[in-house]
Amino acid sequence: MHLHNRLFAEFFGTLWLVLGGVGSAKLAAAFPDVGIGLVGVSFAFGLTVLTMAYAVGHISGGHFNPAISIGLWFGGRFSFAELIPYIIAQVAGACAAAAILAIILTNGPDGAAAIGNLASNGYGEASPGKFNLIAVIITEVVMTAAFLMVIMGVTDTGDSSVGGTIKGRAPAGFAPLAIGMCLTLIHLISIPVSNTSVNPARSTGPALISMDATALSQLWVFWAAPIAGAIIGALAYRALMGAKQEA
Repeated sequence: MHLHNRLFAEFFGTLWLVLGGVGSAKLAAAFPDVGIGLVGVSFAFGLTVLTMAYAVGHISGGHFNPAISIGLWFGGRFSFAELIPYIIAQVAGACAAAAILAIILTNGPDGAAAIGNLASNGYGEASPGKFNLIAVIITEVVMTAAFLMVIMGVTDTGDSSVGGTIKGRAPAGFAPLAIGMCLTLIHLISIPVSNTSVNPARSTGPALISMDATALSQLWVFWAAPIAGAIIGALAYRALMGAKQEA
């Protein structure tokens, strides 16, 4: 598959992730009488990844997340030559989704005021539960590390040319389901702490389009912590499976 095909798949997949996840938070979470709430938003994020992983994962690998791309590179599953183009495509998709949501919200009953910070991530006063910076960093690192380990585990075909370990270890066809459910669980745990990022593109799109000063000033956290977590998860998985093979 040509690189431009893979980049469009990453663009569209990330657009869908942000449109579905952040869109559910802004449009449906608190809708009068029938709002979907925290649980609904959590499932929305998981379902976006599940559906796009099945739809375009065979084209691009279905990263939709700069931290995952970086983690997979550290895990020996992804080429460094394609890393920067993938990240650009992912951030562009997130920004496009945030812009679409801003247009929808602006044309709603509350006008431009409804945009707010577009469900941006944050700490301190910007955290839904008012958690401080340390709590947010720990949460984002741990959640992203676990997410990366799940991704590497359920996509491990045993092909050593792409970082595989044990032939036939992962059941074919079920990876998107496990990955989507893992992201749902991550949101169920961490929305109160940081509004859940584990994805620098998801954080960047809403922050840039809303131009919220707090979200922009805190954006560095939601690049640094998920990337650190993804690297830890990749290295931990490689160490774990290396030890298992030796045993």
